[in-house]
Amino acid sequence: MTKRTLSNKSRASILRLSGFRARMATPTGRKVLKNRRKKGRKKLALNR
Repeated sequence: MTKRTLSNKSRASILRLSGFRARMATPTGRKVLKNRRKKGRKKLALNR
């Protein structure tokens, strides 16, 4: 069976990749947040 993508990563390293601040740091990340807002997602970015 295959392993889950971020199973062996620490919380801090996951947030560094896909947390809110990481999303806001790049133009494409801001686009991701915009699309998630438009779709009405309750959680915009990971907050594990």
